[in-house]
Amino acid sequence: MKRRSRASAGNRAAVARLRKLGELVYEQIERGEYPIVRIPDRSVGNIIYDEKLGQYILGPKRFVRTTKNVKHLRAFAQLMWLAYFSKLLSSSHKTSTLRDVFYSAQAYNVEFEDQDESDERITELEALLGMAREEFNVYPEERSSIFGRLTIEYNIPGYEGRKLDLTSHPDGVMIGPALTTADFVETDAEMVIAIEKGGLFTRFIEEKVHDRFKAVLINTAGQAPRATRYLLRRLRNELNLPVYVLTDGDPWGMHIAMVIISGSANAAHLTQLNVPDASWIGVWATDITKYKLPFDKLTDVDIKRLRELSSDPRYSGDPWSSQIDAFLKHRRKSEQEAFAKYGLTYIVDKYLPDKLGR
Repeated sequence: MKRRSRASAGNRAAVARLRKLGELVYEQIERGEYPIVRIPDRSVGNIIYDEKLGQYILGPKRFVRTTKNVKHLRAFAQLMWLAYFSKLLSSSHKTSTLRDVFYSAQAYNVEFEDQDESDERITELEALLGMAREEFNVYPEERSSIFGRLTIEYNIPGYEGRKLDLTSHPDGVMIGPALTTADFVETDAEMVIAIEKGGLFTRFIEEKVHDRFKAVLINTAGQAPRATRYLLRRLRNELNLPVYVLTDGDPWGMHIAMVIISGSANAAHLTQLNVPDASWIGVWATDITKYKLPFDKLTDVDIKRLRELSSDPRYSGDPWSSQIDAFLKHRRKSEQEAFAKYGLTYIVDKYLPDKLGR
């Protein structure tokens, strides 16, 4: 397997785009102009569904943030500081969390009303640069983990060349910035299984699903963080591993799978965080009746969410549309743990082989 330093390449690309942004502003000042930037518009009216990509993307509209308008000065200054701070992080191969960024601003006397405001400005910087914040070393708090038949090699400063067998820790390995950008050096895995809940992820490790199905297991811990979605995309594209997603049998589980497959409307300005050909293998609405699973009745909130999903173009095909209809017909929902009714290993011995066609 060809090795390359993904982290270094990503940092160089981020630094180049941030430098170009800085040069744009300097050149406007030198020409005696008020600096302006044109930022892709992320409002609902400029979000369109791209059938070819299978995800939401931004349309052509941009809005202007100009220092000529005093009402824009605060946001413009915040954006420029974030660009400066991101370049500092990328150049020094350091990382920061969204929370860190909010507090770091105070050291520079840059004011944000709260973290929501700094998060919003970071998203604007993503849209402006056309790259995810992870590429300029700003990450969310980690909560997902990975386990399975894959050896990685770290490439961040201080850890270059260190290899890690991802079966070496029985609880799995946290998916943080260093692992997300590590090189893949050896694997005989044949698939990736992304699991919504940590309890089932642990059960799969205990029952050696990674050996029985030659799999890499990922605990998404609910809605998969962006770093985890980026890693899933890398596993698909670089190792050609099919990705299967297993969630609770309810509208919220469906959407967790859909975000992995088609991305989210909130991240319509980014196109590198999804796995378009990943498969949602359950728990389907029809599985609840087929396997006679224990269930709870759908709440009014669940039903409202299903109707919202039914009007979303991403849910127009199968199995999505038919499963929404099945949920609305029997009005039941079941968690992944419901299979324990038949014994702790039933989901591994019976359900998983059924869904994977084995």
